[in-house]
Amino acid sequence: MAFFSQEQLEKMGFRALGKNVLLSDKAAVYGAKNISIGDNSRIDDFCIMSAGAGGIVIGRHVHIACYVSLIGQATITIEDFAGLSGKTSVYSSSDDFSGNYLTGPTVHSDFTNVSHKSVHIGKHVIVGAGCIILPGVTIGEGSALGAMSLANRNCEAFGIYSGSPARLVKQREKKMLQLEQAFLTSGK
Repeated sequence: MAFFSQEQLEKMGFRALGKNVLLSDKAAVYGAKNISIGDNSRIDDFCIMSAGAGGIVIGRHVHIACYVSLIGQATITIEDFAGLSGKTSVYSSSDDFSGNYLTGPTVHSDFTNVSHKSVHIGKHVIVGAGCIILPGVTIGEGSALGAMSLANRNCEAFGIYSGSPARLVKQREKKMLQLEQAFLTSGK
């Protein structure tokens, strides 16, 4: 995997760009002026970041695996130490599926009813492969979302969720909080 150089990243015009950011040269970035990426974060091949006015905010030590999509007009926030596995899609905008409006980006907005709601992915969240996170959802700190799950409502902190729609399976351990402190003080 090849990554953009620091010079190339700086020329892209991100809102904020941390140190040691790795962004694949095969990723697609739209609306860079609305995207912030924290220190030591990595975004892999074939990811799409399409930031509207609300922007995309990526914390520190975040990993976004191949084929992940972050798309929408409202804010998408991914906090420190979170990870999104391959082929996950996060949406902060959605068409109206009722049949009372036209849909799609080729139709003038006078004839559509697109809703925009922020998405928040908390610190230490891990999202399994192929998940879908819909507008307005908060995935609480330390939660895990199992592969192929659909998050259409909030997930409480330190829960393990799975399914379509995602449901609480059990509570998740919190040892990662101690490990975070040890890691940050280790200088590694």
